[in-house]
Amino acid sequence: MQNGYVESFNGRMRDELLNETLFLSLGHAREVIARWTDDYNTERPHSWLGYATPAAFAAGIEKQRPARVQAVASHSRMRDHNRRSLVPAG
Repeated sequence: MQNGYVESFNGRMRDELLNETLFLSLGHAREVIARWTDDYNTERPHSWLGYATPAAFAAGIEKQRPARVQAVASHSRMRDHNRRSLVPAG
């Protein structure tokens, strides 16, 4: 067991979706899995998130983050434009 949350998700997906569904094509599998994943992330409350949906929990976290974090150094200052590139041998 590597990660309890991942193992729980994998078991739930297997029990609720993969064991119950006969996929007729790759496109059908993608469509059904996308619908199940959307339902799992937007409609189902999760106890380990305080009974919020993952989408609502993520939106709450995003609101707590600072609006924009300024870079410590500019990327252009970090480059030395005077150095020559290495020439490939051979």
